[in-house]
Amino acid sequence: MHYFAYLDEFGHIGPFISRSHPRHNASPVFGLAGILLPVEAVREFSTFFFQLKNRLLKWELDGGETHPAKWEKKGAALYTVKNIQKYQELRVATNRYLNKLKSLDGRVFHTGIEKETPPEGHKPEALFFSVLTDAIKRLNTFCKQGNATFNLLLDSVDSSEGKQKFRLKSVEQASIAMFGEHCTCLIEPPYQLESHLYQNMQCADWICALIGRQLAYQCSTEYPDFEPVERYFGGRLEQLKKNSSFRRKTRARILSLPTLRP
Repeated sequence: MHYFAYLDEFGHIGPFISRSHPRHNASPVFGLAGILLPVEAVREFSTFFFQLKNRLLKWELDGGETHPAKWEKKGAALYTVKNIQKYQELRVATNRYLNKLKSLDGRVFHTGIEKETPPEGHKPEALFFSVLTDAIKRLNTFCKQGNATFNLLLDSVDSSEGKQKFRLKSVEQASIAMFGEHCTCLIEPPYQLESHLYQNMQCADWICALIGRQLAYQCSTEYPDFEPVERYFGGRLEQLKKNSSFRRKTRARILSLPTLRP
């Protein structure tokens, strides 16, 4: 068996103090999340998600000039609390693609951390590399148990030059790590994909929006308004999660964030 793991970022990589802080208020969590698909199911799920997205968001597609195969709706904009509560069709569509994922023996995967480091000591590069390394280790463990292999596909975000550089450096470090004795199931270093061209990566982005809100609600009393995510989708997500991890503050204290080599 061979798997494709599509992962994107959830939460925010920057420091967090509180939701009301004037600067460090984006999210108390950060991690990577997405979907894990057997290779023979990759095309079928991609086609299913493409058709579902087009039906769900037809009113947006009809008003634009971009071909549906190159158009994406970001999960953060789609899964607002208002949209989740107001639009039953969004809740139905979400459960449909989660059910489809299950029927194809796919899985939801995430690994991340509740941030605790003070802003002056926060190192985004080290945090990203730590989470990426943990994701590779967990996916490798899952595949090793089933005598399987996997490829890791990451979203190639349009962002600042600095962020692109440290993401590239993290992938370089991952390529070194994959040849270690404890990482035997990753076939090649992680690929970085343009998400608007890949339906399964877009689905991973939608999953990230759900996971990011679910975990923020679970770990912080500052996000009671995210409760609908837990109510409508929490149980289904938990059923589909495989080898996933989320380190809360009490455990995060013992996490040693590595220093990236130049």
